[in-house]
Amino acid sequence: MGELANCERCNRVFVKQFRDICNECYKKEEEDFRRVYNFLRKRENRTATIGQIVEVTGVDETLIQKFIREKRLQPSNFPNLSYPCERCQRPIKEGTLCDSCQNELKKDLVRHEAVKSAEEKALDAERETTYYTKGEWKNE
Repeated sequence: MGELANCERCNRVFVKQFRDICNECYKKEEEDFRRVYNFLRKRENRTATIGQIVEVTGVDETLIQKFIREKRLQPSNFPNLSYPCERCQRPIKEGTLCDSCQNELKKDLVRHEAVKSAEEKALDAERETTYYTKGEWKNE
């Protein structure tokens, strides 16, 4: 059974099951997708940019970007379709981060691991302190 939620688009209360939007908004979104897809199916429109698609179809830019993220519109078929990197806003065609942001994050992770391992080695060295005692031991 679903739970009650507010639609992300119209804020109407609905029973949430598979989507974050209500059925009415879903139907409108599907109509918008069909409008965009039918526009792009024409050979002369396949190289259209998102701005041109918005201008001709009237569909919101964020919704078109959502279609690309969901892989409903393939940038391989439509070369000028892209959406912004979540970190630096450069245009990308897949994923959530551009290559340079991914590489920067990888470098940061490597540095973090190096610092963490150095700290662990220092703690291990402190724990390995050896104590010596003086005295005679009796063996019985």
